[in-house]
Amino acid sequence: MSGTARGDFPSRPAVHLAGLTDRVRRLADRALQRTTAERALDLVLGTALLALTYPAVAVAALVLTARRTPGGAWDRRPRTGLGGRVFELRTLRTRRLRLDLFSRLPHVVRGDLALVGPAPLAPGDPRATGPGARQWRWELRPGLTGLAQVRARSDMPWDDPALLDQHYAEHHGVVLYLAILAEAARNPLRDQLRKARRTKAHLSDADHRPPACSRVDQADSVSTD
Repeated sequence: MSGTARGDFPSRPAVHLAGLTDRVRRLADRALQRTTAERALDLVLGTALLALTYPAVAVAALVLTARRTPGGAWDRRPRTGLGGRVFELRTLRTRRLRLDLFSRLPHVVRGDLALVGPAPLAPGDPRATGPGARQWRWELRPGLTGLAQVRARSDMPWDDPALLDQHYAEHHGVVLYLAILAEAARNPLRDQLRKARRTKAHLSDADHRPPACSRVDQADSVSTD
């Protein structure tokens, strides 16, 4: 075979490189589709939640301002977002009715945060400098809530927040996104139901009889009557 004929065929390294390029492009296309779908949900759900909760957040901010809360009504801290961009995260200084989380919804609408994603970290946080951590953290928006927040309830190794965040980064998609949102909404309701049941049980176990009155005294009084 002449050199000209041989030149018509790509070399093995070129074929290998072309194969890698195709795989990377396919993976990027899939990731872009997932990210685009999740961003659309962020805009739709985030805007709806912002409209519903804005009055309560505004009233709480006014109350905290009137009380002259130390540091002001809003907590402002730098956080690292998509692509390593640093932004100022504003959070209302209250935990009541989860208004601190709802006060971050403007960041979701603007694109600083997602509704679901890894925890927002401060610039230079060591959790973002581990092997491979910087890459996947830079490829995703940090979240208002996330897999680590709804699952990290024990000291088991697989419930480590960093591992849960990485798991979400590797498997994120619309289904997992919606499942985490549903769990995040259900957890507070479940906690409130548990508190209500404990309160009800405590009240039902209380002895409302006069201190000097016993069951024997009551039985004697009934038999005498």
